[in-house]
Amino acid sequence: MTRLSTRFPPTLTAIGLALTAAGLSGGVAHTPTELNRAAYSPATQDGHPASGGTGPLLQDPPELVGNGGVLKATIVVERRKVQVGDRRLYATTYNGAYMPPTLRVRPGDRIDLTMTNRTDKHTNLHTHGLMVSPRSPADNIFISIKYGQSYHYTYKLPRNHPTGTYWYHSHADMLSAPQVAGGESGIIVVDGLQRHLPPSLHHIAEHTIALKDFQVEGDAIKTHPLSIGAPTNRTVNGQHNPVIRIRPGETQLWRLANIGANIYYKLHLPGARFHVIAQDGVPVGRIYAKDTLLVPAAARFDVLVQGGAPGTNRLETLPYNTGPAGNQLPRADLATVVTGGTPLPRTTIPSRFAPQEDLSDAKIAARKTMVYTENTAGTVFYINGRTFDPKRTDFTSTLGTVEEWTIRNDSDEDHSFHLHTDHFQLMSTNGKAEDPSHSVYDTVNVPRRGAIVIRVHFRDFTGRTVLHCHILNHEDMGMMSVLDIVPPHTSQKAPGK
Repeated sequence: MTRLSTRFPPTLTAIGLALTAAGLSGGVAHTPTELNRAAYSPATQDGHPASGGTGPLLQDPPELVGNGGVLKATIVVERRKVQVGDRRLYATTYNGAYMPPTLRVRPGDRIDLTMTNRTDKHTNLHTHGLMVSPRSPADNIFISIKYGQSYHYTYKLPRNHPTGTYWYHSHADMLSAPQVAGGESGIIVVDGLQRHLPPSLHHIAEHTIALKDFQVEGDAIKTHPLSIGAPTNRTVNGQHNPVIRIRPGETQLWRLANIGANIYYKLHLPGARFHVIAQDGVPVGRIYAKDTLLVPAAARFDVLVQGGAPGTNRLETLPYNTGPAGNQLPRADLATVVTGGTPLPRTTIPSRFAPQEDLSDAKIAARKTMVYTENTAGTVFYINGRTFDPKRTDFTSTLGTVEEWTIRNDSDEDHSFHLHTDHFQLMSTNGKAEDPSHSVYDTVNVPRRGAIVIRVHFRDFTGRTVLHCHILNHEDMGMMSVLDIVPPHTSQKAPGK
């Protein structure tokens, strides 16, 4: 069962009522920083208005939280005119919102989720990064939910499931890009990340920084055809340039998540550093700090950010060039960070963090190679010379084994690599070894004319699943393959053995 929270600011009360009307009765709808937000209001910052920041205060998405080990929820997919950034546009929404509720669960929980499709295109749901079964009724991306139909998903998280930030989105064959660009994406949080921090940081303020972008066509979000390099509007939690407040010396947890269809972000906060504590939902073994973070399409970083001197700063994405055959992504402001209020003692951020499996010395059961290529026009994309066919099995792997894969990018633009069902350890990029204390991902960039080497431990689940470029334009145009994870002692006859 789930329960309904009554701790709402007025605006969140309206959201909660809307969620209930959409079929989410009983869901906990609150924001993780609800009480913190009150502490940062202008009236409570030393009795004086806070300085800087002309945009709206950042609104973390409402949340649906499980109770007694079960989260029950309904997602209704429909086309509606909603607030998107500073405009009202037609979007493909989950429960009537461009930024739908966050699903918050714990390791060992079960998610019972019913999706109802009220649009004229088939759709489905993928719980990106969750280590759950790829078989129905769990994370089977081969199903198709047509207009007027409902499908009941049941996901059982292992008790040792990693804690961090994940997301959910459409994975409909050949329609992933337009549906995610249109609005079909939201956040999943697997709770428990803070327990690896020292006690002084167990109850720090937490913010979701969900990065979504949209192009405009008339009074609607443009969904087809999508040009990756076209001007786009970047949002945080569906807001245009919201204000994030932090006290001098304060430590906050930011869940940075790229949940748009195609573009990359190169995140930078002048004068501050991102202390990475989890990547793609998996806690790191050793915390590391970065001035800038490259966040490929679909990637997530859970980071600690500390407030500096009082003043105003910009969370920005820096220019990024994906290559001669790719796109030049321009610089843009994402949010205004206002530092003010009563200073807090600056906490020393530890170096060691969470236990993490290291596959460096693992016994390798098989080695595989996959190669990204594309046609000259950039309209067809291949893995090992083939475009996606859901009826064909391209690779077969055995449960309980560790494999080493080389992913080579023989094109003149960057691609990303995403594996369903299991995370992987990034061993090297262009021949340079990666630090094993923070090298576990589910999505990474594969540089143009370069290569990465990964190792995968196929842990818990068998079944047909996929791997692909998570630039969804490229996925929809062919850059995806089928992987069948089989029980031990099963004959392997598929290509890619």
